[in-house]
Amino acid sequence: MKPAAEKVASKPAARKRKADRQAAPGPAMPAQLSQGMSLYDAAGARKYLTAGERDAFLHAAEEGDREIRSLCMTLAYAGCRLSEALALTVDRVDLAAGTLIFETMKKRRTGVFRAVPVPPALLDSLDLVHGIRERQERRGKGRREVLWPWSRMTAWRYVRAVMEQAGLSGAQASAKGLRHGFGVAAVSAGIPLNLVQKWLGHANLTTTAIYANAVGAEEKDIAKRMWG
Repeated sequence: MKPAAEKVASKPAARKRKADRQAAPGPAMPAQLSQGMSLYDAAGARKYLTAGERDAFLHAAEEGDREIRSLCMTLAYAGCRLSEALALTVDRVDLAAGTLIFETMKKRRTGVFRAVPVPPALLDSLDLVHGIRERQERRGKGRREVLWPWSRMTAWRYVRAVMEQAGLSGAQASAKGLRHGFGVAAVSAGIPLNLVQKWLGHANLTTTAIYANAVGAEEKDIAKRMWG
């Protein structure tokens, strides 16, 4: 039997060992399983738009105001965050290179930009609706002139209304659903993950890798290429 003094001395040491075990980091959770890093919500609902849903969304956007339509097209074809689209300025629409230049918002510092190639149809729409060429020829080149002078909440409501017009609802019927849909579409088309990472402005490739877990028709399309 241990002396009483030794027992008293051993209790703080035991508590310290227990605290150390609780504080020690456990095995890293895979990115696709961590909170907020999945293509499905807590109830198992899909959080990305399929190609058919994206087409329905864009078709519904054609029936609305021109500025709302151009925003919807930008979100669908560039895969940017809603806040990044609202920060897009006239001088960052590169008509010659066929790209949009976004400032990546989820960075620890400002001034981090990325160029995302987009379809000519989007560039033509931006030029037609927002007068890109004309404004870029002016003295200021369109610097600090945003395309959509709306608050984030106002823009969110516009996008939501178009989703409803398209008959879309649920977790995927949002600007974030368009962004996820962009990632899934890119992977389904065989775009390398590191390039998808660059276009989406992800800091880590593990974040982008969630789109490789696409299921349903998207996964079947990927499997078809494996068997030729």
